[in-house]
Amino acid sequence: EVQLVESGGGLVQPGGSLRLSCAASGFAFSASYMKWVRQAPGKVLEWVATIGSSGAPTFYTAAVGGRFTISRDNAKNTVYLQMNSLNFEDTALYYCATGPGLGTSRGQGTQVTVSS
Repeated sequence: EVQLVESGGGLVQPGGSLRLSCAASGFAFSASYMKWVRQAPGKVLEWVATIGSSGAPTFYTAAVGGRFTISRDNAKNTVYLQMNSLNFEDTALYYCATGPGLGTSRGQGTQVTVSS
């Protein structure tokens, strides 16, 4: 059974940083592309970033390019999302995911709130 457990969310001021983590189990993590997706209040689920199975390539939605960095540690079955220069529009429930599209398997999510 695929299990994805996100952590690291919280309340942060504009311009601040957070690092999200996602612990994965139940599937061939080191052979799988992983992604982060998010859902802001009142909006649809949105793709944020993708990372290849060995750590490359990486892709980002334009809204976060240059501010967010996706990475992974295959020895720990964990994928990360380093988020810098956060702004109000980054407020959302963040999920890690695997599978096509927005992910056929997602965790329960971790809330990121950017507020002054």
